[in-house]
Amino acid sequence: MGNRGMEELIPLVNKLQDAFSSIGQSCHLDLPQIAVVGGQSAGKSSVLENFVGRDFLPRGSGIVTRRPLILQLIYSKTEYAEFLHCKSKKFTDFDEVRQEIEAETDRVTGTNKGISPVPINLRVYSPHVLNLTLIDLPGITKVPVGDQPPDIEYQIKDMILQFISRESSLILAVTPANMDLANSDALKLAKEVDPQGLRTIGVITKLDLMDEGTDARDILENKLLPLRRGYIGVVNRSQKDIEGKKDIRAALAAERKFFLSHPAYRHMADRMGTPHLQKTLNQQLTNHIRESLPTLRSKLQSQLLSLEKEVEEYKNFRPDDPTRKTKALLQMVQQFGVDFEKRIEGSGDQVDTLELSGGARINRIFHERFPFELVKMEFDEKDLRREISYAIKNIHGVRTGLFTPDMAFEAIVKKQIVKLKEPSLKCVDLVVSELATVIKKCAEKLSSYPRLREETERIVTTYIREREGRTKDQILLLIDIEQSYINTNHEDFIGFANAQQRSTQLNKKRAIPNQVIRRGWLTINNISLMKGGSKEYWFVLTAESLSWYKDEEEKEKKYMLPLDNLKIRDVEKGFMSNKHVFAIFNTEQRNVYKDLRQIELACDSQEDVDSWKASFLRAGVYPEKDQAENEDGAQENTFSMDPQLERQVETIRNLVDSYVAIINKSIRDLMPKTIMHLMINNTKAFIHHELLAYLYSSSDQSSLMEESADQAQRRDDMLRMYHALKEALSIIGDISTSTVSTPVPPPVDDTWLQSASSHRSGQPDHPCAAGAAACGAPTPAVCPPDVGGAEEPDPGWRSARATPRGSCCPT
Repeated sequence: MGNRGMEELIPLVNKLQDAFSSIGQSCHLDLPQIAVVGGQSAGKSSVLENFVGRDFLPRGSGIVTRRPLILQLIYSKTEYAEFLHCKSKKFTDFDEVRQEIEAETDRVTGTNKGISPVPINLRVYSPHVLNLTLIDLPGITKVPVGDQPPDIEYQIKDMILQFISRESSLILAVTPANMDLANSDALKLAKEVDPQGLRTIGVITKLDLMDEGTDARDILENKLLPLRRGYIGVVNRSQKDIEGKKDIRAALAAERKFFLSHPAYRHMADRMGTPHLQKTLNQQLTNHIRESLPTLRSKLQSQLLSLEKEVEEYKNFRPDDPTRKTKALLQMVQQFGVDFEKRIEGSGDQVDTLELSGGARINRIFHERFPFELVKMEFDEKDLRREISYAIKNIHGVRTGLFTPDMAFEAIVKKQIVKLKEPSLKCVDLVVSELATVIKKCAEKLSSYPRLREETERIVTTYIREREGRTKDQILLLIDIEQSYINTNHEDFIGFANAQQRSTQLNKKRAIPNQVIRRGWLTINNISLMKGGSKEYWFVLTAESLSWYKDEEEKEKKYMLPLDNLKIRDVEKGFMSNKHVFAIFNTEQRNVYKDLRQIELACDSQEDVDSWKASFLRAGVYPEKDQAENEDGAQENTFSMDPQLERQVETIRNLVDSYVAIINKSIRDLMPKTIMHLMINNTKAFIHHELLAYLYSSSDQSSLMEESADQAQRRDDMLRMYHALKEALSIIGDISTSTVSTPVPPPVDDTWLQSASSHRSGQPDHPCAAGAAACGAPTPAVCPPDVGGAEEPDPGWRSARATPRGSCCPT
């Protein structure tokens, strides 16, 4: 029966496959299977039933097996069957197994003889079987019946080839003895995929139904029409025996008696019959596994090494050990603090290359988003002059003023300073939002302990909210301080004398001429399909112009747009578009590019849009005022100023511009510093020094360090897999390399298969004589008996096996 260690390896491999499948993985073990091939009513199903020792397969005339049946036989002390499609149910009545096979076949193929390549998976556990995996395939047929398609022959052939083409498959070619062996479709198909005959075993059935005076002795001795692995004869129950419920054990005894009593077969009775076929197949399966041991061992070792590091911490794991819980809590809180600091301060390890995160996003808020929010509240020139005029007139009252009043300047400046509160508070909100995201990211590593993660997030987020209130109070205090005293002696303030001499200038300050402010890809979104449609260009923004090129080499310039009189407005995202869009337009209602009044520029994200807007601000291109505000301003009564009032308005206008620029510069500098000091740095210190104490005070250690069900399941699965791999490697390691296994028989002259197919296709024969002459043998129609004999190994056979391959007839 082969090596016992090998037989024990087969159920272990099955168990290992089940263990990997249960956790959604595959252990990638290419185990050999035995495919049963033959014509209709050749006796395939009877051979399988004899293996199992039970009646469980559908029987009848015509095509009965209409779906492949993957039958896994597993040695067990108890006898039952399981289907993969209803795994929870154990079948102990084999009549029910037959009914389930018929019902499952009809469910997919219908009831009128249709076929399907979708297999039915059946496992049979029994003390009467060896460990084998077999595939029962539909019988080869020529003429379609019922719902079968006209090309039924080719469909069945393709289905069979799918299973027998694998190099690891063994082919059981079943042919009835009362049929001409030279016309066997099973042997012909086997020859197509196994030309060397290494994987094919011939099975001859219905030996008891041959005409009187004839026998299959020459075939079974592998003299006539030889196969490399020879033939094994079996005697199955007749249809009358089946209908009479003849016991399979009785049938096996009758088979044994047939071979012992038949004069043509008694000399080889020990090599005939179902039990010998069963042992032979199991030995072949064992040989296959033995040959694949080196690959199997390397795969298992590779998987074991990949698990080793993760399993190390679980080997001596005790879930309720308080020492372990304390150590784990300290380590996780410490790691949380390190991760938070790395995300804020930046780190070279584990860099996110897909998007900005943590400190980088906060930096963008400080230096792009906040300046943009400040400029968005830029005052409208006409409104500002009107407010200055009203202030001057209201201060003078009934008198006509001769001098420019200081109080008008202070009133206007204080009003502008108050406007700083909204963007400053919005900046704090944006930073708080980013910090909350950072906390969630850092807490992901605590997911093994849900309660600890929840408490950590809650405590740190609560602390950030508390610091948020203090930070906002401090920022409002800074703005109130700026408002409380207008320092006209500031070194950057132009003063009254210079204000009066300054010429009127626009409310924007250009950067150094020709300085490149930004480069990058943008899509011009509103070009019509007739003119090429939306297209991506390489844009270069300088202090004086916006240019775009074909690509980043900047050799082929498409257009250059001066920045004079340009402004930015928001554009709603298109219904079918995932791009974020903003537009540039000319305030004097001129075309910006060709016949377009505005060009719509599209980015992949809102962050890119905000960043480009901030770059345009540096170049002096500002957002437009809300349309509603413009309409309200247009509806107000216009007013006229005398020349003296106009000069006073111009002077205060210049003074306000100068002083507000000083305030903006100061706030832009102090905002990041205030937020960093009062919120971010304080949060880092809190996590490092106080978080642990807050965790201990919020809940007891046992509840905090209670594992999640998923983590416990993952640990158990990993340990189970680890031990299964070690056990499999241990068994493999115990197998001696000197294990006795059945050697592969020498090649035989099987050109008769090609000859038979040539006859059927109308082509001339290839006589065996040609092959025999090539190897120096006599020229009868078949090769000598000793070449292809299926005798048990003996010294003489071994010497024949040692004969050089070239001395035998080629396959």
